[in-house]
Amino acid sequence: MKKKYDEYLFIDGYNIINAWSDLKELKEISLEAARDKLIEIMGEYQEYAGIKVIVVFDAHLVKGSMNKKEIINGIEVVFTKEMETADHYIEKVLDSIGRMKRVKVATSDWTEQQIVLGRGGIRISARELKEEVNKMKRKIRSDTKQNKKQVDDLIFSRLDSETLKKLEKWRKNI
Repeated sequence: MKKKYDEYLFIDGYNIINAWSDLKELKEISLEAARDKLIEIMGEYQEYAGIKVIVVFDAHLVKGSMNKKEIINGIEVVFTKEMETADHYIEKVLDSIGRMKRVKVATSDWTEQQIVLGRGGIRISARELKEEVNKMKRKIRSDTKQNKKQVDDLIFSRLDSETLKKLEKWRKNI
């Protein structure tokens, strides 16, 4: 079943890769690995934030390339066609849905940010996106710890004192 989203986040893929130091370093080893890592990060972000993420990569200099869309890790990944930049693709889509849906665009390209604002979108810089992703990761860790504690409390509250003593003795011997 396809999820309905009220908010969209378009990401200028290569702009973000070049702006985040960890991805930029990875790109020096393998551009494909850097793309895959960005997609992985944003897939987790989409799942947790409930925002539809679309990562757009330029293929405008690739001779004969056709617009290609695929779903990877639950997010839409777009490779533009020859002679079409990620910025141009995002602007086109923003024109068609920007007034009906809440649309954010992640790029550190100042000119693109101004165009996004003028067309009804919300701009977010690469640095702001990185902060948002890191905040989400901290929240996930916190939620996971809290859930584990609740499960542990639930399990141990159902055990009698003799069993608890045996488990504690066993734990100390490990």
